[in-house]
Amino acid sequence: MTRIVAGTVGGRTIQVPPRGTRPTSDRVREAIFSRLDHYGVVDDARVLDLYAGSGALGLEAASRGAREVTLVDSARVAVDVARRNVAALGLRDVRVVARSAEAFAAEGVAGGYHLVFLDPPYDLAADALDRVLAHLAAPGVLDPAAVVVVERSTRGGAPTWPAGWELLARKDYGETAVYYAGPVADDAAGHAPDAADERDRAADGATPRA
Repeated sequence: MTRIVAGTVGGRTIQVPPRGTRPTSDRVREAIFSRLDHYGVVDDARVLDLYAGSGALGLEAASRGAREVTLVDSARVAVDVARRNVAALGLRDVRVVARSAEAFAAEGVAGGYHLVFLDPPYDLAADALDRVLAHLAAPGVLDPAAVVVVERSTRGGAPTWPAGWELLARKDYGETAVYYAGPVADDAAGHAPDAADERDRAADGATPRA
């Protein structure tokens, strides 16, 4: 059973596709949003959820105060489930797009997204994910202080971040590795680091911020 952890519809259950997806567990989702709340990128955010599946990550963001959320998936069964979840929860300003993540990102839409989730199948080729990240790095797609959250298997390598991006943190939960990254930004305008962030960055091999 998958549920929304917190916010206006916290505790409500959502449907998941019967096959072909790997929903983020409630425990991992709660940990992700705890960190994102620390970064201050959820409330009033424009959110993009690629490889959305049931839409759990994007719907969690909507429940916690995101301004608008776009859920993108290419699988018809996943799109149908996501649309039913949106309707059942009654969340406003959430749209579901039936398209591949790469095709959607390649459109170069001027989204100004503050928060992007990418939770692709573990067997997605690394170069395919890297192409999606490169499209997201195009001018105007992300807010300058955006945070991009990528889930991958701990048995695989880290994504290749586009030029001008930095790794903020990596956290492992069982076989799931969660990466937090985004454009290099002035800390005064972006998500200011604290001591815990700097410890994470040192452990992850990222260069500490000045």
